[in-house]
Amino acid sequence: MSGHPSCARCGRPVRAPGIWSNSWRCEVHEDVEPLAPVGLPTRERIERELHAGPSPDVPFWLPWPLPTGWLATGITHAGDDRHGVRATAVAFTGPNPVGGPADLVIVAEEPGVGLGARCAGLAGPDPGTDIATQVPHAKIAAAGHPTALWCVPGAPDRAVYVGEALGCWLWLILTPASAGALVADHITLIDLRDAPCDLDLPLGPALTTLPSGPDGPEQT
Repeated sequence: MSGHPSCARCGRPVRAPGIWSNSWRCEVHEDVEPLAPVGLPTRERIERELHAGPSPDVPFWLPWPLPTGWLATGITHAGDDRHGVRATAVAFTGPNPVGGPADLVIVAEEPGVGLGARCAGLAGPDPGTDIATQVPHAKIAAAGHPTALWCVPGAPDRAVYVGEALGCWLWLILTPASAGALVADHITLIDLRDAPCDLDLPLGPALTTLPSGPDGPEQT
């Protein structure tokens, strides 16, 4: 796999564990989970992702069937061979329901990783536990279960929805913000770990990096 791991929270380079630390280190966020380079979700890449380190407890979410005209553009995970997958991201592109193109990144992660907040444009690392005290703004199906989502304020160019599924945070980040209308279209998510082995995703142009927010390296 080409490229080098980066900080899941901001995309900066990370230093591998060594004599002085048994953790991956970011110059800004200190101990972090390393994010693998983003790759096109071909069958071969999906197979590698599903077998990255110990068996992942974190789902790889896929809208299925894909909305009309949508294509898969990227897949990656955060974690290492010792502790396994701690977060996953799968990216898509397609027509915005209100016109023009749109992008969607779906993140699943354990608390504290910060990948979802980074893609949402939040300081992170988590959306906060008080969201569950509010009335949900949307509902989708994830792994066959009704799943509540709350809209949270992220970067101004994005619509951000977050909930919980299979014991992990579930983030849907849509760009531009008007593409948030897609969440009203009864999205059904399946876990790639449970998908048929002959699943053949329609592929779009390869995503080179995940979006970043105020902590991203491009702002320094």
